[in-house]
Amino acid sequence: MRDPAISGKTILITGGTGSFGSTVTRVLLASEPAKVVIFSRDEKKQYDMRNAYRDPRLEFHIGDVRDPGSVDRAMHGVDLVFHAAALKQVPTGEFFPIELVRTNILGSANVMEAAIDHEASRVVILSTDKAVYPINVMGMTKALMEKTMIANARLARNGTVLCGVRYGNVMYSRGSVIPLFVNQVAAGQPLTVTNRKMTRFMMPLSDCVELVRYALAHGAQGDLFVRKSPATTIETVAEAVQTIFARPGTIEEIGVRGGEKMHEVLVSAEELARAEDRGAYFRILPESRDIDYERYFTKGKLRLIERGGYASDSTEQLSLEQTVALLRALPELQPALAANAGAHRASVVLAYA
Repeated sequence: MRDPAISGKTILITGGTGSFGSTVTRVLLASEPAKVVIFSRDEKKQYDMRNAYRDPRLEFHIGDVRDPGSVDRAMHGVDLVFHAAALKQVPTGEFFPIELVRTNILGSANVMEAAIDHEASRVVILSTDKAVYPINVMGMTKALMEKTMIANARLARNGTVLCGVRYGNVMYSRGSVIPLFVNQVAAGQPLTVTNRKMTRFMMPLSDCVELVRYALAHGAQGDLFVRKSPATTIETVAEAVQTIFARPGTIEEIGVRGGEKMHEVLVSAEELARAEDRGAYFRILPESRDIDYERYFTKGKLRLIERGGYASDSTEQLSLEQTVALLRALPELQPALAANAGAHRASVVLAYA
């Protein structure tokens, strides 16, 4: 379907071979762009993606956001930028924090500065709930990425609009807990959870894409957008996977890992005090859209912070049945469900042979 915000435009996706990039590419190609530039450092994933799509509107660039030169070369003629490239694994950040600084902060700055230099019309950065009240390196670097975006938005004088989105746990994304549970169920192993009562936001990749498109259409300088999402406990997610595959088993609690929170927050209490409620979304306005030292040094705030933030333990909580329904609808889960159904049919045939 033709989208006037995308039709005829050249779009750059950093980290374009990742879970988000692969999903948004499909949506973008249906919206009649002139070109979609996939920028990443993984040539194998680019090769696979090129063969999967075989679309002349796709252009692949090998490069790293850490390298300003490779970012600059990919940015030529680009109208819109979706910045998804990041190091995201929490344990990785705890062991190699400077690597996350180089990618998530400095690499993001390279992307924003190149977009401004090349006069791209809009940049949307992708952030995470872990950036709110961060306790791990991944969250801290994403929080600084957000601050860098807001700072660049204040300084952009050529019409480039920089804004961002935040979302929580993306269901069935690479390295997330649901594929782990599916693999454990398939292997007949206990499902391992860090803490049964830990809560997480539940968001399909399709909702992430819609959130980014909403920011693309409505974002002003320095805005951050959050899509309201339901949440549930990790125990409920594990039980839902067992239910879907009809393989009841043990759920083993292994203890909270370093850098993990019991509950995630998508909007802090301080941000909620200045946020706009837009129904399905929150729009978080920056403290200031200009370099206004008075606002930070001498002026106070009239609004008091009287309530908590928007957190995974205070949003809508999904029941087991609702979680099962949400999981069953995931396109990413369908191959595993088909394989499970095939294995079940084979076992029935053998039983009656």
